Amino acid sequence: MSLFESDKSAERTPVSLITGFLGSGKTTLLNRLLRHDAMKDSAVVINEYGEVSLDHLLVERVDGEVAVLASGCICCTIRSDLEETLRALLVRRDRGEVPPFRRILVETTGLADPAPIAQLLLNNPLVSHFLRLDTVVTTVDAVNAARQLDRQYEAVKQVALADRLLITKRDLVNDTDALDLRLRRLNPGARIENVAHGEVDPAQLFGAALIDPEKKTADIERWLNEQAFADVAKAAHESGHHHDDGHAHHEHHSHDASILSFMIAFDDPLDWMAVSRWLAHLRATRGEDLLRVKGILNLRDEETPVAIHGVHHVFHPPVALAKWPDADRRSRIVFITRGITRHEVLDLWQEAHASA
Repeated sequence: MSLFESDKSAERTPVSLITGFLGSGKTTLLNRLLRHDAMKDSAVVINEYGEVSLDHLLVERVDGEVAVLASGCICCTIRSDLEETLRALLVRRDRGEVPPFRRILVETTGLADPAPIAQLLLNNPLVSHFLRLDTVVTTVDAVNAARQLDRQYEAVKQVALADRLLITKRDLVNDTDALDLRLRRLNPGARIENVAHGEVDPAQLFGAALIDPEKKTADIERWLNEQAFADVAKAAHESGHHHDDGHAHHEHHSHDASILSFMIAFDDPLDWMAVSRWLAHLRATRGEDLLRVKGILNLRDEETPVAIHGVHHVFHPPVALAKWPDADRRSRIVFITRGITRHEVLDLWQEAHASA
């Protein structure tokens, strides 16, 4: 009998975050998404109603905070705590007071840190029993991204936590190779898509959940090659980026130089108590610098893989998946950190493993 709860994510309503820095195209993306037939059974939660130009889609006002769009979607503003907003939406759906919806899209403000929302969905029992974090989608403005990433840590964190990176306004920039390299260095696990005028297939954005089934073993192997990361960083460094004010290149990556992305894999089945001690110690001592942890584990005495997922100090309770997503049976854990190196994480693992 497994020690872990089976994966019930299919029974919970998926919540996807749409984030991105100011002016990067979040609202345009949202407008376009809601025109797709596949998105008509969606609820939309936005930070401030006045910031989002959905007025031409509105056909019926339900009350002061909820509106039904022409597409059939529900639009709700956050005028109180997000937990209360989400719970109220679920209650009203159950009562039949709003059209039924099968997913929720949360659009953050351009300066928002997506981590607290992710934490709420991962491990707040009043929410996580009914909702699950699906995908973090981050829009990146090709024209202004370099400057924003240099100067705004929020922009860096939005990229680092993403499952999908959508590059907007690429048609206005002649060469985006340096930006692509920088994004891949910050978050090599995210899928990158080019988006023109917000047009994108919703199927390309959603469905990441705990383990992304589309992340192939070949991609995972790339994560294991530390030299590949070094090469990418070197290429980005040598790409010749300069500030418009003529400052020297050493100011480049002022905010994201400490963001590290790496994966640790284990060939042999792991002892859960050792893994639990390891992760607990990481959370207790370096939680603020654990931007995101996502993995699939092959554990002793467990017939199926176990998924883990965390943001900062908050981790989702581990769940037993029904099957492996691919033929690779290794434990694989992806870390996106601020200043925590792969070497440090492995040292802590050795300590936890030795005391198992």
